[in-house]
Amino acid sequence: MANPRQTAAAPPLAGFRSTCASTRRLGFVTHLCVRSELLQHITRVVVKLGTGVLTDSRKQPDLAQMEQLVGQVVAQRQAGREVVLVSSGAVGAGMGVLGYKKRPSDLAELQACAAVGQSRLMAIYEKLFGAHGVAVAQILLTHDDLEHHERHLNARNTLVTLLSRSVVPIINENDAVSFTELKFGDNDKLSALVASLLPADLLVILTSVDGVLENFGKANPRTIPTIERIDHAVEGMAKGTDSATAVGGMASKIEAAKIVVRSGIPLIIASGRKKQVLARVVNGEEEGTLFVPQPIRLQGRKRWIAFFHYPKGTLFVDAGARKALRESGKSLLPPGVTRCDGDFEAGEVVRICDLDGTEFARGIAGFTAGEIKGRKLQRVEVVHRDNLVIL
Repeated sequence: MANPRQTAAAPPLAGFRSTCASTRRLGFVTHLCVRSELLQHITRVVVKLGTGVLTDSRKQPDLAQMEQLVGQVVAQRQAGREVVLVSSGAVGAGMGVLGYKKRPSDLAELQACAAVGQSRLMAIYEKLFGAHGVAVAQILLTHDDLEHHERHLNARNTLVTLLSRSVVPIINENDAVSFTELKFGDNDKLSALVASLLPADLLVILTSVDGVLENFGKANPRTIPTIERIDHAVEGMAKGTDSATAVGGMASKIEAAKIVVRSGIPLIIASGRKKQVLARVVNGEEEGTLFVPQPIRLQGRKRWIAFFHYPKGTLFVDAGARKALRESGKSLLPPGVTRCDGDFEAGEVVRICDLDGTEFARGIAGFTAGEIKGRKLQRVEVVHRDNLVIL
């Protein structure tokens, strides 16, 4: 029997958007009641802790800060919620031990820092959670673990089982063995993928700033409380990071938001330096920046197709095919394909782009790149609608 969490719709938005008082500015929307409506039935939360909220000025784990964050997670467990942690900080902890003053660029040195720092990080977590009588489990993932379908399902089953046993899973990328071509890229993306994998009811990214800031770096910065649509104005505010230990910055958080919002899961970015921030977020108080999800949650297999692969090629389609895919839920047929890039096999995931090169869908190819390029396919489906996701 299907897990109801895989197919359940997120709370419907259309019904209360019309009744919410709102103001619109630069593509942002502030709804006075969206937050409380979206967060009223949260039972499973993924919390991502960034390096900036876990380490001190010496790039060492900040024990007092980690203790108060653990206390917040424990409080959510005591309130009956399941919590999964995606924790950065391993490379930073290893850098301090090995004497690096900034994040190394050499892969072997980076992996050495991760190997040293991860064990240190988990020892701290085990001690802090243990003081509250809460067990933890370490889960180290590579991108390949979540791309391969059977391992993808096994990872989800393991997480669900741990949560059912009141264990707090602590997830990180397996940096000691991951290499560039198979990395998630950053833990913001990893946290979004974990939230989509379960699926979670909410993703909270705790960082060193209060949320997405308008006028960042200027005299009058303002935290954007709610973002309904991720457009160019939002992306223009995303900055990278100058941190010696971290990667990504706000740009990677916006990319993470795209994943969970399309999956049907709300995301809140907030400051991990504030006391009781997690309780305030879950209780629907105006804390940080809320990204409003699409109203219908994607099914598990569709999430797997859309977000857990590095596409092996690209299909460019004409305007008629784009409209048929987006508006009518049709399969992609050979006449609609104007160009095929890449070398892929049948059964591999490909990007689907319009003639301007904008990706609007992903799907599993029904034929090889050579067969599609050969222009001899007729009365077949290049990508079946069941294997296609509109992004």
